[in-house]
Amino acid sequence: MKVNGLICKGHGVASGLSDSHRYPKGTLHEQLPHFMERGLDLSSCFLGTVNLDISPYEFVIGNPKYFFEAIPWSDYIPPENFYFFDVALSFEDKEYKGFIYMPDPLTKVDHIQEKAILELIMPKIPGLAYGMKACIEVEDKQLQFFKP
Repeated sequence: MKVNGLICKGHGVASGLSDSHRYPKGTLHEQLPHFMERGLDLSSCFLGTVNLDISPYEFVIGNPKYFFEAIPWSDYIPPENFYFFDVALSFEDKEYKGFIYMPDPLTKVDHIQEKAILELIMPKIPGLAYGMKACIEVEDKQLQFFKP
């Protein structure tokens, strides 16, 4: 399934660009070894997220590519669950493959996302900036989009 979205500013915590004293290198830097231990190698990706506003669409979780349960990645918050879904992002006539990164809303206690915002972990994408449009494609069996 394909859906269009708008690149928007996130919290900056995943990349370490926020003023968070807890995670100066970013939450993804802290989480990466836990994901690697469980078979997900994100070393070719930028350690931050591309935030995509897909409104008016929302989503329903199907069968994720990866689901990691009770990851104890931080001393400041309880262990979290994480979903990862394959994604292809089309931007300026090029396609980039990566993952939708989704801390489980049931275990996430900080930096809650809006229902229509997806966080993507991708390789560096030249020219991508806030306010630009992009299209993503996700397998229906992994994640489904709908208009409420």
